Amino acid sequence: MHRINLNALRVFALVVRHGTLQGAADALGLSRGAVSQRVKQLEADLGVTLLTREARGVTPTPAGEICARAVEDALARIDTALADVQGDGAEITVHLGASTASKWLMPRMAEFAAAFPARRLCTETHDAMLARTLGRHECALWPGAAPDPNPAHQSRALTELRPIAVCQPDLVPSDTPVTLEAVLDLPLLQDAHRRWDRLIAGSGRAAARPILNFDRAALAIAAAIGGHGVCIAADYLVADDLRQGRLVHLWTAADAPPTRWLYVSWSRDPSAQRDMAPVIDWLQDAFART
Repeated sequence: MHRINLNALRVFALVVRHGTLQGAADALGLSRGAVSQRVKQLEADLGVTLLTREARGVTPTPAGEICARAVEDALARIDTALADVQGDGAEITVHLGASTASKWLMPRMAEFAAAFPARRLCTETHDAMLARTLGRHECALWPGAAPDPNPAHQSRALTELRPIAVCQPDLVPSDTPVTLEAVLDLPLLQDAHRRWDRLIAGSGRAAARPILNFDRAALAIAAAIGGHGVCIAADYLVADDLRQGRLVHLWTAADAPPTRWLYVSWSRDPSAQRDMAPVIDWLQDAFART
């Protein structure tokens, strides 16, 4: 086997993390072609195909999944070691979804800084649950029906995911009866979870007009704030907008789906307990106050 280029491994791991060559290129400040070339060279050096390339992005092959998981674990260990070399682990990395980052965490950055003035907060957004084992100074927020199955992690439920329909206050007169039938007559907005599609299919009737689709909850919420329609989102994502009057709670499904929670996971390593326990406690308290 050829000597493997370590930078190519890092590039490959970022491609898998983002799901697209362009996403990795943007994160690295490189061209898409440069990223593609590095991955192809890595595949040639290893003698295996690591990625399945499709029109909408890339997915790792079974060999690619093994490689990506190994690289991510190695990078996490390196980050932990460097933090130990540099001091007391002043940087905390939070892995989470983009909408949770923009709609929940960002408005609370000042509060975090006040609680942890000596710590730097780094965020990394993902479209799926992080597959690798977390390092000593990392935690991950992710939705699920059960705690993290990774035996190297411990997890804690932060908040139940309660989807609610919301809209801009002027979209619906306050005396309008709010039933599913009435809501379906309004302009509808949905994110990648396609909750309106599922509700409509179960109701046996059609929406009054085409649904406007977004790939992220934060974008659907922004469109609702702009008065473009009614969106369904987890209540913690719209709590600040409801409190400040930018949105109103219009409707909640009577037959709620199976219970899902937003969990936080972190390493079981004893040193991680010492470093991360105050951060985990802060997260739980902040969600309780949301």
